[in-house]
Amino acid sequence: MRVAIAGAGAVGRSIAAELLENGHEVLLVDKNPTSISVERVPQAEWLLADACEITSLDEAALQRCNVVIAATGDDKVNLVVSLLAKTEYGVPRVVARVNNPKNEWLFNESWGVDVAVSTPRLMSALVEEAVSVGDLVRLLRFSQGDANLVELTLPEEAALVGTRVGDVEWPQDTSLVTIIRGNRVLTPSKDDALEAGDELLFVAAPHREEQLEDLLSLQDGSGS
Repeated sequence: MRVAIAGAGAVGRSIAAELLENGHEVLLVDKNPTSISVERVPQAEWLLADACEITSLDEAALQRCNVVIAATGDDKVNLVVSLLAKTEYGVPRVVARVNNPKNEWLFNESWGVDVAVSTPRLMSALVEEAVSVGDLVRLLRFSQGDANLVELTLPEEAALVGTRVGDVEWPQDTSLVTIIRGNRVLTPSKDDALEAGDELLFVAAPHREEQLEDLLSLQDGSGS
């Protein structure tokens, strides 16, 4: 898979190194000469150019990329890169970094963003996830399709403890994608029984989150 990353700072280089380790082809683009540190990620391609300019993106052959990641420290730049990648080059998957949570509402499909990653929001969500049991925590927002990745740790007193996944009437527009049980990551099947302490990850429509939380937090013997 070919991935172009706009922004060769610490964040961009870190993403590039991870992707290269997983066998992907990576191009780092930055207009700041001091950010072009080929020796730090020597396996990557490097391009000194302004990712907000069509001529630069032509040079980067963005039309050959499967994914574009807008990872600069400037939200305006990330939005422009995302829009150009999607509308001018038809890149299938565009991921954008949100630096200021106040700008998060802009990072949607109208700006070409498929997945918006807000570092402050993600950090606060991970803190909540670490200390919350029975509360739904939003980890990630998928702009295209209007869905979120959410997590809930199943309380000991939850009515669903011991229930088979296939027997649960999940809300519409929600999908259980992973069960984290101790140090194991499980792909849920209909025969798997839910256990207290399971970390359940769902992709869910925002308007279904409250309904999902109510279902998972319902206490045994409290009725429906």
